[in-house]
Amino acid sequence: MTLRHRRLCAVTAACSFAVASFVTGAVAFGQGAQPNANAVTLGPSPLGPSAVNLPDMGSTANVLISRADEYQIGRMILHNLRNENQVLEDPEATEYMQNLGSRLGAQAQEGTQQFTFFVVRDKAVNAFAVPGGFIGTNYGLILLTNNESELAGVLAHEIGHVVQRHIARAVQAQSRQSLPLMAALLGAVLIGMAGGGDAAMGMIAMAQGTAMQQQINFTRMEEAEADRVGISFLSAASFDPNGMAAFFSAMGREEGVQLYTIPDMLKNHPVTTARIAEARARAAQLPAKTSHVDPPSYSMIRERLRVLTSEPEADLRPYYARLRSNGVDTLATRYGAALASLKAGDAAGAAQALRVMLSANPDITLLHSALGEAQMAAGQQDEALKTFAHAIELSPRNVPLTVRYAEALLKANRAQQAHQMLLDLFNNAVPTPEQIRLTALTASSAGDTGDAYYYMAEYHISSGDLMLATQQLDLALAEPRLTEIQRKRFLARREEIRGYLREQREQRGGKS
Repeated sequence: MTLRHRRLCAVTAACSFAVASFVTGAVAFGQGAQPNANAVTLGPSPLGPSAVNLPDMGSTANVLISRADEYQIGRMILHNLRNENQVLEDPEATEYMQNLGSRLGAQAQEGTQQFTFFVVRDKAVNAFAVPGGFIGTNYGLILLTNNESELAGVLAHEIGHVVQRHIARAVQAQSRQSLPLMAALLGAVLIGMAGGGDAAMGMIAMAQGTAMQQQINFTRMEEAEADRVGISFLSAASFDPNGMAAFFSAMGREEGVQLYTIPDMLKNHPVTTARIAEARARAAQLPAKTSHVDPPSYSMIRERLRVLTSEPEADLRPYYARLRSNGVDTLATRYGAALASLKAGDAAGAAQALRVMLSANPDITLLHSALGEAQMAAGQQDEALKTFAHAIELSPRNVPLTVRYAEALLKANRAQQAHQMLLDLFNNAVPTPEQIRLTALTASSAGDTGDAYYYMAEYHISSGDLMLATQQLDLALAEPRLTEIQRKRFLARREEIRGYLREQREQRGGKS
């Protein structure tokens, strides 16, 4: 583990479920960053307007920091995380977390609030939220959960911080800071950038970040409020409301076993027996509902993350063999074993195992995409394309399936089909930056240079680099084979960016 990564572990652990630290705008079990790629505008609760009654916290946060400002801060932080390769860019895991989080977020009386959920490449037991409704969950926390209600409890807590505007209230203490500086300071603390590069600047960033953290830590009252609101969301979304208390207990056991590795910030906000008891009492007050049954995707995603986040040279096949010899033989562990075989280079063996699983579970999309990937890796191209085509018929516009199919089509020199498939998908779903870049690559391979430049511009926009985006649009407009529709679209997009940049310059000039 690198020094920078150890710093990241130390800082993000401090923001964990048990902690309320607002590092990088993060909260204990914090508030999540949401890439514009997966932003979801939430509508009213399906249970009606009175499904979850939230305390009225007033409007001072709205006065001092707007939702648009919150979103810009969060987007910049997420951009920094991506640049540091801390976001796990896995379509299957991202889709699962986004669906789970959106189900909870739909219970909030926040029709305009957007949420983005993502997985962080960190084994520390932690989740956090940053301004703008972006919520990150470390893979280590996901692996520690025992059921989906526990994982939902983590996300519900973070959503509670978001909808109660706790982050905005914390940030308003720093209202005199510019948004980019605020995002940079918060991001530096989160991703451990303070120790990199120039030592003096690193120390300044560390000092500024530490001062900010001390000023905007969440209070214990806000933590308790996020617990209470989150438990209500859990129940309204038909999860076991005891999931939050159960995970608190798991956190307590983890802290007890690994106390010597836990950063000071986590020790300052322990998972107390009182907090666990209060969560259980709150859950007991809610109406009894049918017990939540975990879908296969929960345990399968856990095993997927176990394999994806293992060291490059690690071979997990013996691990899964030991589980099986000890009587643990579930669909999820067989899926994990197949992914471990694929990672270890036994693509044919993985494909055979997945084919058997899929025949018994034809409605599980995770098996379709994994089988198609294994077949491509094994050189079974025709079979892989048939697998993907059949899966898309069953689950049209499923994001992970479509992305995996497009990747396979690109390898099969069918770039035009891949490009059209991605365009259709992302006219109906918001892509991640990596998925936008894949769209640009398929356009380039299909010979559509104008579209390739245009989607690279969109990639840079999603990453926050508007100047580079403008340059890509200039190149797109210089392409001689554009249709009139393309030309108008590219011109409109370039003018939109230029107008925004002019507005920003004018605002800076007015403040100087």
